[in-house]
Amino acid sequence: MKLLSSRIDFNFYLITDRKQTNERDLGAVVEQALRGGIRAVQLREKDLSSRELYELACEMRGITSRYEARLIINDRIDIALAVDADGVHLGCNSIPIHQARMVLGEKRLIGASCHNKEQAITAQKEGADFITFGPVYSTPSKAVYGDPVGVEKLHEIIPLMNIPVFALGGIKNSNVAEVMAAASHCIAAISAVLSAEDPCLAAKNFLSVLPPF
Repeated sequence: MKLLSSRIDFNFYLITDRKQTNERDLGAVVEQALRGGIRAVQLREKDLSSRELYELACEMRGITSRYEARLIINDRIDIALAVDADGVHLGCNSIPIHQARMVLGEKRLIGASCHNKEQAITAQKEGADFITFGPVYSTPSKAVYGDPVGVEKLHEIIPLMNIPVFALGGIKNSNVAEVMAAASHCIAAISAVLSAEDPCLAAKNFLSVLPPF
């Protein structure tokens, strides 16, 4: 197994979507997931106003801090700095990674969303600390990014990377073994945890099959 970057101290990455919590409070669901052992949360609520996102980020910073977990803010460098988050996650149309690094400094983490080999190689070259790659399987939340890349593409890309690659998109307990067989030992998820009847148990189940890091 390829060792993770020393800057990345987690192998499961929870991405938020308050519309997938079955009408439960997002903070409460995230806290349950953290109780289950998750150590990194990306706040990704694109439809909120800046003030609403800031207020939610403050809440998430408080929750993640209690569990000594990482908080990553989607795209918004200003809010990440305002709440003292651990970093940002950038999309394909976000500010360039090297520019984000100039603002964030070396201590904060930068993740990048990638959907093909070229994007992944570019993100690594520009200084990303980790990437998410997918969607591996079909999933409504990632339908906008086109057809699933499949485990075959995941298997192709991982040997090319010297930073952690978090497989994302439609990953469930029923197919996580297939993902791991493709040499991916880092997983990102949204609905598999947030929509679960017991988010704490869902987190524990995922973490139980991932290798230690």
